[in-house]
Amino acid sequence: MSDSIAVNVDQARLVKLPGKVSTIVVGNPLIADVTLQPGGIIVVTGKGYGATNFIALDRAGEVLVDRIIQVEGPSDQLVTVYRGVERESYSCMPICQRRVTLGDGGAYFKTAIDQAGSLNSTASSQAAAAAKSGPN
Repeated sequence: MSDSIAVNVDQARLVKLPGKVSTIVVGNPLIADVTLQPGGIIVVTGKGYGATNFIALDRAGEVLVDRIIQVEGPSDQLVTVYRGVERESYSCMPICQRRVTLGDGGAYFKTAIDQAGSLNSTASSQAAAAAKSGPN
């Protein structure tokens, strides 16, 4: 198989592999992550722009698959704002909201990540409190 797998940054794609795969090797894990699931299914997740490859081996070390993974930019309505050399990205479908994208300025990136972490932390603590109190 020589066809490539195309996936967008921050998205995942399922791919069915032939044979009994036991090991997956990714050329550049900063570009894509590949996770083997039961039944010969892999999850390919785009992590950075560019191309890399993955090799699937069986238990005897024989190469079953060697394919290229092409990771492309976001597919939504992306608006990029430049403030000098600093870049900010917004997803505008239909209202513009912050979207952390590779290449965004450090302060913008950190603010967005901190907000996401705070939201996740609050949701986790509320879920834990609800589980502790039991059904009403």
